[in-house]
This record gives sequence, structure tokens and C-alpha cells, in this order.
Amino acid sequence: MKINHTFFQLKLILIGILLFQIQIGFSQETENSALYKTIMSKDSLLFNIGFNTCDIKQFENLYTEDFEFYHDKDSISDKARFLKTLKNGICSPTRKYNYRRELIDGSTEIYPLYKNGILYGAIQMGTHRFYENTAGSAEQAGSFAKFTHLWLLKNKDWKLARSLSYNHQMTSSAPNKSTLFDNDDLTEKWLKENKVPALGIGIITDGKLKQVKVFGELKKGVTAPYNTIWNVASLTKPITAITTLKLVSAGKWDLDEPLYKYWTDPDIANDPYLKLLTTRIVLSHQTGFPNWRFLNESGKLDFKFKPGTQYQYSGEGFEYLRKALEKKFHKTLQQLASELIFESLKMNDTQLVWNDKIDLSRYAINYDNTGNAYEPTKNKTANAADDLLTTIEDYGKFLCSVLNSEGLSKKVFDDMNAHQITTKKDKYFGLGFEIYDLGNGEYALSHGGADKGVQTLFFILPKTKQGLIIFTNVDDGYKIYIDLLLHYLGENGQKLIDIETK
Repeated sequence: MKINHTFFQLKLILIGILLFQIQIGFSQETENSALYKTIMSKDSLLFNIGFNTCDIKQFENLYTEDFEFYHDKDSISDKARFLKTLKNGICSPTRKYNYRRELIDGSTEIYPLYKNGILYGAIQMGTHRFYENTAGSAEQAGSFAKFTHLWLLKNKDWKLARSLSYNHQMTSSAPNKSTLFDNDDLTEKWLKENKVPALGIGIITDGKLKQVKVFGELKKGVTAPYNTIWNVASLTKPITAITTLKLVSAGKWDLDEPLYKYWTDPDIANDPYLKLLTTRIVLSHQTGFPNWRFLNESGKLDFKFKPGTQYQYSGEGFEYLRKALEKKFHKTLQQLASELIFESLKMNDTQLVWNDKIDLSRYAINYDNTGNAYEPTKNKTANAADDLLTTIEDYGKFLCSVLNSEGLSKKVFDDMNAHQITTKKDKYFGLGFEIYDLGNGEYALSHGGADKGVQTLFFILPKTKQGLIIFTNVDDGYKIYIDLLLHYLGENGQKLIDIETK
């Protein structure tokens, strides 16, 4: 009992340190940070070389002299005991089995530790699997476990001071969850089989963007980078919605004021329904407008029904709102969105217009389902409903701000989440977001995007502060949604699928 008490006491101390660091502003390191890369290189030396090839020198060099190892199945070890056990056990010359450790891709979290503003250490947390094999036999999956490592910077070199290994389980007792997206090679192969050139995934946990994964190619032979720039089609609409709702929260705009006071489209100037149009009706897709006026034989804007009485998805409605906003504030939507969203969230790779700021070397070319490329849409004027250019990281920051109600008053946030109109069983439109009723008080906010060579989707769950972002750059990218939803959202993912397909 004393050993278990000591183990959990140390675990609590480390967690306490971590929480304290987060509280005072030192957040999780991103995958492209120098510290993240340094710790991951040390992890590779320790396991890919040290453990997997039984190179004992790696452990001797990387451990501090006062190193301590806490294992939930095998007590506590100091450096000397750990090395002795390693040499006489899994790395013994007479061993019957060979062992291999594999870090679960995307499970790593790294947090810096500071003293008086000076970096002195880092906490690394993650999940790893272990495999074993004998000569002439296939490799077998063994247990998997969570781990927490305390790394300290000693004389300009990183050393492992404390290691905790816990929650060991056999693979068969783990949740029935595909390992597809935890293995880059498998995922890349799967994308090629499905003819999806590139895939971007963002995972939100506890209201924070915890993982960004990008697979595939921008174009043939060019690997898609972590910060790939995507056209996300109608995922533009939530940006326009939140820009507007922030103005409402600040008392500068009214949800229920008629829009004709600021803008009247010449096509409907003489229609009595004109005066019924409000921001609330636009954001909940009840304008009565078609999706786009060019779909009409006349090519002109008209009402298909009385505003506020039915649901009909409409990009024209958002464009109508844009023109009203621009007339009142004498600023473009790009300027308003930059001031209210992009700048404060440091969404430096996000644009509503095609301009010189776009790094074309990172742009994901769009394709049809036979592999032919489309010419990119190069808007010189912001479209409130379509063609936003962004990255997974940038859009993830935006969705986290929505989850955390940043810049929105309580009343406006509640209005945004309210069922403004029913679109099908357990599915509604709020203000700028689709709402899925998942039962037991849980719900999801969502929006999708579809254009030539674009299929994008997100879900965020305000109660649990979870979220999933999916970007693809092909006409039929939607065909991989189900696997992603089930993998990352589990039971809630199945509920979302059921609502959509029933």
C-alpha cells in the first residue's frame, strides 16, 4: 500500500505542476515548436533506439543520476535497479522474446516548466503500445499504457528525471476503436484507396485544439504540410455569423432590425417581403431566397416563400447580410472579420479574399473524383457564404473561441444555440450553426462545406467542449466522414450519423 500511495502521490504532484503551469499561461506545445521537437527527439532515442534495439547506453545517458521509475504493476525503481532489470530481463542475451514500443500518433502532450521565466523542464504525456515476437513468428500485440515523463534541462542537455507508467491494459480490453488514424502509413494508404488527395483533421478537447493532423499531398509529389491552406467553402458562414453576433453582443447591431434600413437589393426593391428580412432570419436560413440567384432561370433574386415561415438554405441570405453590414460600418467583411476574429485569435493564415498574403506553396489544390484539378476560386471581394481560405489550426482556434463563448454575451450565445427552426428530426438551425440533439442534454453545433473539389465539416459539443474538424480537397471527400466521426467522437459520432441517415 505504501508503494501505491507513493506512486499516486507523485502522480498528483506532477499533475499539480502541470495544472499550475497551464493556469499561469504556459500552454501545451504545438507540434512545430522547438521544445516539442526536442522532447520528441529524446523520446525517439530512448525508445526507438534504446528500448526497441536494447541499446542500454541510451538509458544511461538520458537518465538523471537520481532517476525514478514508477510502474503500476512493478513497484518503484531507481536508475541502478531499472538498468539491472532491463539488462537481465527484456534485453538479456538469452531472452526468448523481442520487444518493441510504439508511440500512439497524436497522443503526445508536452508542457513547458518555467522558473522565474526561465525554462527548466517539460512534462510529456502520452500513450504507447508494446509488441513482442519470437524468432520465426509474427509480431504479437501486447499491452498498452499511459505514461508521464518529467524532463529536466541539465547543463544545456535534456535528461529524464521521473517516469510514470500506468493504466496498463491488454489490447483486447481497450475500447473497440480503429487504429487507422494513429498510424500515418495506414492512413496515407487508406486515403489513396479512397482517392482523397489530402485530409486535414483537428481534434478539440476541453475547449482547446489538442491535435492537428494533415495527410496526403497538395499536388502530385508534394506532401501536404501541417499548415496546409484550404478552401473550406461554406465553413465561411460561421465566420460571418460570429462576426455579426459579436457586433450584436457589443450593442452595435440588432438581430431583429429590418435589413432594408441598410441595404436593399434592386431585384426585390418592390417586394413587400423585403421589410421582413432580419439578421436572425438570415442566420437561421429562413429568408425565402434560393441558395444562389443564378440558379433561377431569370438569374435574379426572389422570394420562394414568406421570410420567417420555412427553412431553406441560402448563400444569398448571407451575402445580403454582408452588404448591410458593410453599408452601416463602412468596412468590408474582410476588415470586420479581421478586427473581430482573425487578429485577436492570431489566425494569420485566414483570408476571405484571394491576395498576396496567401502562401501558394501551401495551398491544397482541389480535385474532382477522377483526379482532375480545378482552377482555384480567386475572390477579390469577400463572399459571406463561401470560399474562406484557412488552415486546420486557424479554424480550430476559431471553433474553440465559439465553444468558450469568447466575445459573445450570454443572451447572444443562448440565441445562437437556440432552435430557431427545425430542419429534420433532432436537427435544427440556430444562428449560423446547425444543431444536433444528441439526447441527455448533449448537443452538437455543426456546419459543412461543399464546392468543386471541396468537402469540409466540423462538429463541436458545447457541453463536453469536444470537437472535430475535417477538411478534404476532392468532390467526394464526404465518403470518409463516417470513419472519422466514429473514430474521434465514438458514441456521439454514431448518434450524428444516425440523425443524418434516418
